[in-house]
Order: sequence, then structure tokens, then C-alpha cells
Amino acid sequence: MDENIETLQNILKEDPSNFQARRELTILLINKGFNEEAEGNLKYLIKYFPEDAELYFNLGIVYEKLKDFKKAEKAYSKAIELSPQEDFYYNYGEVLVELKQWQKALEAFQKVLETDSSDGNCYFNIGICYYNLDEKNLALDNFQKAVQLNPKDVYAYFYLGYIYQNEGLTNFAIENYNKVLEISPDYSWAYFNLGSIAYKNENFDEAKEYLKKTVYYNPFDTEAYKLLVKICLRQNNADEIIETLYSALDKEENGDLYYCLARVFKYIGESEEYYNALKSALNNPMSLTFPIETVKHEYQKISESLGKHEEIMPETELEEYSDDTEKEYEKNNPESENHEQSVENEEYDKYEDSEENYADSEEDYEEEYEEDTDEYEEEYDEDSEFSEEESEEDLDEYEE
Repeated sequence: MDENIETLQNILKEDPSNFQARRELTILLINKGFNEEAEGNLKYLIKYFPEDAELYFNLGIVYEKLKDFKKAEKAYSKAIELSPQEDFYYNYGEVLVELKQWQKALEAFQKVLETDSSDGNCYFNIGICYYNLDEKNLALDNFQKAVQLNPKDVYAYFYLGYIYQNEGLTNFAIENYNKVLEISPDYSWAYFNLGSIAYKNENFDEAKEYLKKTVYYNPFDTEAYKLLVKICLRQNNADEIIETLYSALDKEENGDLYYCLARVFKYIGESEEYYNALKSALNNPMSLTFPIETVKHEYQKISESLGKHEEIMPETELEEYSDDTEKEYEKNNPESENHEQSVENEEYDKYEDSEENYADSEEDYEEEYEEDTDEYEEEYDEDSEFSEEESEEDLDEYEE
């Protein structure tokens, strides 16, 4: 426990109405990741200072850290209502992005630019909004402004590459993906998209090299393994992809990779290995994103064949997965369902410094906080110290 936190807690134990000590404690709690405790203090203070915009702003920060974005939106909105400030609009915009309210988010970031037209992060976020509003040209303009103001903005370069790739402007796409890799050499999705472009152009050796780098930095990128399977089988090199898949599975079992392995064995007519790989895929359902009913059906079918001592014949042409190459590109899109949390959180965390609604009026706020604060204050006065276990849990949650 931080010594300053303990000192302020002791002060408040003696005098719960020491508002300055409570404000200082609240900021320390936010900075140390004790978000629920900070929330309680802020509600207590808002009860007595309902016109203090900073309190609502800090409450929004707490809810944002707790991933409760609907409450964060209400808190930031109240802060803006009381005192429209650049920082308030920026955080409000970020939360609206999380809630996928693109038009409102766009308007919030444009408010920021009214007072600071050189904010590269703001242009990046505006680009995100336009991208999701299907205004690709406006998105490109703003991502370009973002990299002009911040030449190290890896995420803006990645979006530029992705938009150009989807528009068929592969030379521009490759140029921007290479910019990404100059800044961040371990950015696996840039390698994947370069590999996808090479695969589409039937430059299979080049595609293979990019995809190998993809799985080096992201060992369980299923889409990369799927393309590697196709390339190796096209090149009649099943042994290479089998070795690659087993090497990854030696590090950690994964349902998707077992299914990729099963498809290789099916293609080359190794029925026993095909059966075993399907069985292993089904034994790892938490990491199996292929349709489980499809996998079960294949498993049942090969089980029956083996029971009858029937052999499967090697295939004469590649059997495509349920997704074609274009859909694989789509799955690699940062806005896609599969990658949404891992990418978007990564993107917006670099700019960072959700079911019960707040009431719109001050009276409703006071009524809500009165009830919560009375309960909190009673608990707080009884014992102002946090247990070590609670502290660790809160810190773990914050770091996540």
C-alpha cells in the first residue's frame, strides 16, 4: 500500500469531511489503479460539489479504466456541460469510439481541433471515425495528417496501408506497411497483410516468408497458418507445413492449429493422422474458432471410415476453407469482429492518459450519489484501509 494513500486514509478516518484530503486521495487511487475506491470518493465529493466539472471528468476516467464506457460517456458529457474543455472533449470522443458512436465521436474530436489544430492523435481518431462511417477518402486525409504531425504513428500507417489494400492500390499499401515495420518490426499484422498481397499475386515464396514472420511474432495467428497451408500444399511440400504446425503446437495446444493440421493430413490421405488431429482440435474447444459442428461432422465421418477399415484417398486439388482469401483479408482488418478487442484496445490505449445510466439533471445526480455515498461513507469510516488482496486484484485489473 502506498504510504501517501495510508496517510490520507488516516486523515479521513479522523475527519471524513476533509474534502481536500479526499480529493488528493482520489487522484492517488486513480493513478495506482484502485478504481472502485476512487469511484466511491468521487461520488462522495460530487454530493457536496455538484458543479465541479473536474470531479465528473475524473469519474469518467475511472469508468473508462473499468471498461464501463456507458457510464464514462455520461460522466464526460456532464463535465462538458459544466465546463467545455479540450481534454474533456478528447476523452469523451475516445469513449464514443469504444461505443461505436462514430458521428458523435467525430464531432467531439473536431471540437478539440478548434483549439488545437496540431493534435496528431486527434486526426488519427477522426480517421477512425470516417473509416467506420465508410468515408474512406476522408479517412485517408486524416490518417495522412496524423503521420505528417507524428511520423512515428504506426497505427495511422497501418490504416493507410489497409485502405489502399482494399482499394486495390497495392503499391501504396506495401509502402505504408513497410513504414509500419520500420517503426515497429514486430507488428505481425503488417507482415500478414504483406503476405496476403503476395499470395494474391501468386508470389508464393515471398508470401511464405512474410507469413513465417507473422507466426513468429504471433504464434497463433490462424489466418496466417491457413495461408501457409495453402502455399505449402500448392508447392507439394506437406512436410514443411506439418513441421511448422507441430512446432507451434509443441509450445501450446490450439484447436485451430490442430484443425489446420487435420486438413493437411486429409489432403495427403493420412487417415489415422487426420483422425487424431480432429480429435485434438475437439479437445481444445476454447481455441477452436472453426465451426465446431463442421469439425464434429468430419470427426464422425472419419471415425466411421476407420471403423470400417476404409482409407481416405489423397486429394487432387486444394480444398478451400470456409473463408476465401478476400475474407481472410477481412478477418485481419482491425475493425473485424475477431480482432476488434486486441487491435482497437491496443490502438486507443496509446492515447489514453458502462450499463447503469447517470441522470441527466443535477437533481438526479445528487439523488443517485446520495444513496451510493451514504453506503460508501458508512463502510469507509468503519475501515479506511484496503486489504492487500483487494489492492492486488485492482492493480491486476488496471494493468489488463
